[in-house]
Amino acid sequence: MANAIAYVDAAVHTGLDINRFGAQLSFFFNAHNNFFEEIAKFRAARRVWAKIVKERFGANNPDAMKLRFHAQTGGSTLTAQQIETNVVRITMQALAAVLGGCQSLHTNSRDEALSLPTEEAARLALRTQQVIAHETGVADSVDPLSGSYLIEHLTDEIEKKAEDYIKKIDALGGAVRAIERQYYQNEIAESAYTYQQAIERKEKIVVGVNEFISTDHVQHQLFSVDPSVRTDQVRRLNALRAKRDAQKVSSSLTLLKKAVVGKENVVPCILTCVENYATLGEISDALRTVWGEYAE
Repeated sequence: MANAIAYVDAAVHTGLDINRFGAQLSFFFNAHNNFFEEIAKFRAARRVWAKIVKERFGANNPDAMKLRFHAQTGGSTLTAQQIETNVVRITMQALAAVLGGCQSLHTNSRDEALSLPTEEAARLALRTQQVIAHETGVADSVDPLSGSYLIEHLTDEIEKKAEDYIKKIDALGGAVRAIERQYYQNEIAESAYTYQQAIERKEKIVVGVNEFISTDHVQHQLFSVDPSVRTDQVRRLNALRAKRDAQKVSSSLTLLKKAVVGKENVVPCILTCVENYATLGEISDALRTVWGEYAE
């Protein structure tokens, strides 16, 4: 939410109307393991965002106050041990996202703790979504758990704690300043450390990792990238560079660098680079020469 405030604030300061561009914003959230907490998290996010857009930025368009979000099941929750168990985790996380009101959903594959997904694993992840969508009826209601004491209580609690975090970040000078001062990084690191300690102390059980461990060695068929893909891509890239107009590429990249230094919209310049067949790497390098790269 604090990041979103920074984006909107920057857009507003360039003269954009929150009532117009606000209706086009969307969020990308992760769905973790605690089933009811995750549902409440998504519900709370919509409340928090609606208040921010209305009260902080003065929007009066109801569409601008809506929080649309994509959810992806939590990759960090997947285990390399007993990977079939991940199917259950993914299913519960996906269901929580649907019950929380996501507009679109990505389900991870069971083997992603070990490799890119195999075609079979990816198909099962898709079928998981399709069963939830077409066989359970959970999508027939807009907010099926509304009114539940537990869900409403958790929603209220998460909303309040999220707003407390936003106040802390505001006091630090906003999201960008908070990142520069290592606040985000330290909070995330502390959370990860605390979580890992809880697993190692068995205060938090992870099936197959610190409890219900199997000594059976199962050999899984994992996905591996064919090395010829790289060779083919290099060949195609060299062929592109040989036939494109190098002068146009150079000129468009130069114009992009000039646009980045100023305050003009850089998107048309990027499109020109693309139309002249500048590569993604070349466009990114042009931006790096002006902006540099983030380093701790």
